[in-house]
Amino acid sequence: MNPDRRTQAERSAATREAVVRAARELFGQHGYGAVSTVAVAEAAGVSRGALYHQFSEKRELFEAVFEDLERDLVQVIGAAVGRARAADPLAGLIVGCLAWLEASTAPEVRRIALLDGPAVLGWKLWREIELRHTIGLVENALAGAMAAGRVRRQPVQPLALIIVGALDEAAQCLANSDDIEADTPAIRSVIEQLISGLALEVHRDM
Repeated sequence: MNPDRRTQAERSAATREAVVRAARELFGQHGYGAVSTVAVAEAAGVSRGALYHQFSEKRELFEAVFEDLERDLVQVIGAAVGRARAADPLAGLIVGCLAWLEASTAPEVRRIALLDGPAVLGWKLWREIELRHTIGLVENALAGAMAAGRVRRQPVQPLALIIVGALDEAAQCLANSDDIEADTPAIRSVIEQLISGLALEVHRDM
């Protein structure tokens, strides 16, 4: 019986993955409101019943898509931070923040994470999911910078929350921009100055 159970679990997992992958592509291209569950099921190659066996409603499916997108973003940003942090922990934090900002301009991220996310899930749940995936990266980068003497020691979590909040506002600004290409350099500069201002040398000069 165990092999049969594992096979059924594997089939269910494969169906879920196919549905999430298809929904992510469609939501990213057309937006949540313009995509039906019928379209998602057809794109995933499953029946509508199989889709609803995995997700009771379209909103639940969107939440799974958002989680999937956030996991991918964390991997991309984490890799960028890791490469830069080896040379300078504070530089790693700056690189990570700018990588986050750059990723937010991708059409799929812009549509799912920034435009539809808060509207479909509500701000509270949207923020909870985002923080669950991203706050650890920022806290670890800050803790590393403090341990290396690059940033003054202080409570890490409040500072990380403020940085994430600033990045969210910057990303939302770009997501709603009529000219992302023109607005991006100025916003990148502001974020870079904000993080650079945490350098311990700045505090000593004050």
